Amino acid sequence: MMNRYTRAVLGAALTLTLVASASACNDFLTVDNIGTVDAGDIDPLKDAPTLSRSSLQDFAAAYSNIVMYMGWFTGETIATETFQGPNDFTRRDIPDNGDVNGSIFGPLSRAIVSSGRVIDVLKGTDGEGSNVDLARAELVAGYSFEYMAEQFCVGTVRSGPALDSAAMLDSAKVHFSRAIEVGQANGTAEGVKLANAALVGRARSELQAGDATSAATDAANVPTDFEFDIEYFDDVNNRDRVSNQLWQRTFARGSISVSAGFRAFDDPRVVTVAPGDGPYTPQDGVTPFYAQTKYASYSAPIRLASKLEADYIAAEAGGTADQLTLIAARRSANGLDPYSGPTDAESVLTELMTQKSLDFFLEGKRLADFRRNGSAVLNMPVPGTPYFKAGYDPTGDDTCYPLPLAETSNNPNF
Repeated sequence: MMNRYTRAVLGAALTLTLVASASACNDFLTVDNIGTVDAGDIDPLKDAPTLSRSSLQDFAAAYSNIVMYMGWFTGETIATETFQGPNDFTRRDIPDNGDVNGSIFGPLSRAIVSSGRVIDVLKGTDGEGSNVDLARAELVAGYSFEYMAEQFCVGTVRSGPALDSAAMLDSAKVHFSRAIEVGQANGTAEGVKLANAALVGRARSELQAGDATSAATDAANVPTDFEFDIEYFDDVNNRDRVSNQLWQRTFARGSISVSAGFRAFDDPRVVTVAPGDGPYTPQDGVTPFYAQTKYASYSAPIRLASKLEADYIAAEAGGTADQLTLIAARRSANGLDPYSGPTDAESVLTELMTQKSLDFFLEGKRLADFRRNGSAVLNMPVPGTPYFKAGYDPTGDDTCYPLPLAETSNNPNF
């Protein structure tokens, strides 16, 4: 058993960080140096909490980058820097610019692999069906496949063949279902919380796959006021892995400026600091910089799953009447006048997607909504329009991200 485990988790063990074990330690001065892990000292059950948390941290490292790049791509923000990658995303014209692999595909693939290793080594162990560490790893795998499906035109896992969106969504649903089953069987507050986060994720996968009935059923079963956040930490020596990148790119690098389209909503859910009103400067030195303040520290969490998202899923799946009910509730909750626009199906769906874009501003939801609902998602960068900075081609018409050359040139299936 030890040899099997050693082979399966050696790669995952090398990713361990202080963050992964912080909750089990109160005195950091007494922590041994864990930069090197002796695989022979690892026990599958004893060390599963650390390993599953390490896989969650792999996802966290991917998640803030996912949200940031999606913000540029879907018109929530614009890139106020000179580097090619962020400008390509803002222009919706993505070649293999390095950022696709280094900031999105690579970290997301790492989360899939590390969570999969935890799942593999816990198979057949005592209490597997109610092991909270298994529930955590299954949740990570579910959301990793979900974001692979939502962002990439095709995906691939562990150097396997090309996977279309339907196949990736199917994988996400399998992992979410297992997380729900194991988390509920565990029965602790943490286990149930993981199960509910997976329930939101499964409803999201079902909606994206076109299964409105199942999506509505799962969404209705999410508890009132539920929320699951991805946590970040201000570790000055490890900010690229454990800190909130949206704050780092706002404060330390000046890369993220809230777009004119989102500022025009004048909505309390999109708060900005105008140029000159704070300690924020654009990296490119020329673009007026409107800083986002939704994430105002390196340790600011990012919401991953919530009852509010489940409500939006249920409303979209339910139809126009359900959508109007949620629109009225969300406009009222944010001090807006009641909706007075047209009540045909297309117009109401557009208003629903607008309210959702505001409620989940910079939370990584818009690309899936756009791929599912097209013109109902407003303020996307418009193909063919001139870019706001000189020296760049006009805005393109990409609707998803390509696999990076680092993957396609080394994967024998491509």
